[in-house]
Amino acid sequence: MTTDAPDGALYTGTVIHRRFTPRAHLLRYRVFSLLADLDALPALDTRLRLFGHNRRAVLSLHDRDHGPGDGTPLRRWVDAELAAAGIDLGDGGRVRLLCYPRLWGYAFNPLSVYWCHRADGSLAAVLHEVNNTFGQRRVYLIPAEATEATEGGAVRQKAAKDFYVSPFMPMSMEYRFTLRPPGAAVTVAIDEHDRDSGEKILHASFTGRARPLTDATIAGAVGRHPLMTAKVVAGIHWEALRLWRKKVPLQPRPPAPDRLVTVVGRDPARGEGHAA
Repeated sequence: MTTDAPDGALYTGTVIHRRFTPRAHLLRYRVFSLLADLDALPALDTRLRLFGHNRRAVLSLHDRDHGPGDGTPLRRWVDAELAAAGIDLGDGGRVRLLCYPRLWGYAFNPLSVYWCHRADGSLAAVLHEVNNTFGQRRVYLIPAEATEATEGGAVRQKAAKDFYVSPFMPMSMEYRFTLRPPGAAVTVAIDEHDRDSGEKILHASFTGRARPLTDATIAGAVGRHPLMTAKVVAGIHWEALRLWRKKVPLQPRPPAPDRLVTVVGRDPARGEGHAA
């Protein structure tokens, strides 16, 4: 499993959410996502006028919007989490983050994905960073040995849900990820299945096409989606209202897990990972 995507790109595409039960529900909207090699952020900050790293810009990426949320450099944080899971990318290993950037100083990411590759391009791990609208965050670190490759170049992963995201989704769920690593296109798809019955409850996906990360492409993307972040947050609440009107039952919100990061496949008796 290798990849040759650049140090930075914009992916313009479509988000789809399709709920199957207890009420059918569908939403679809256009967005763009940022892909950035964490080691290339200082160079991107210098090269681009409309992009900033840890500073104000039309489009920006701030370390405090991700990971432990305290401004720790993201590459340092990811390497520490990988090391705690017994994973070493070695010299030349790359970590690339796919996320919604800050737009006009405002950011919200329902899901950010960190692609962690060794120097030879092989996939070592993927971190799925989930945020809810209650200001909480959970990260699922899935090593390559817990990853299944498909003939079409995508990968499949699984993780037991242990973090409250939607008030309309129960906790007894399993995430089933299908990912196409960033290249000319990228796909991040999640199917949520009931852990007991195996029934698929929800499908969510983002599929986008790559454009080079330049001031011109940033200006074009912002011109087409000037209030994208606000649209995403407003859309979450609007769809929640629609589900409530369809009488989809509300689910109680349990406390968030004590740890920020869980390593999928690790024996719970030995610890799930560690919070940064």
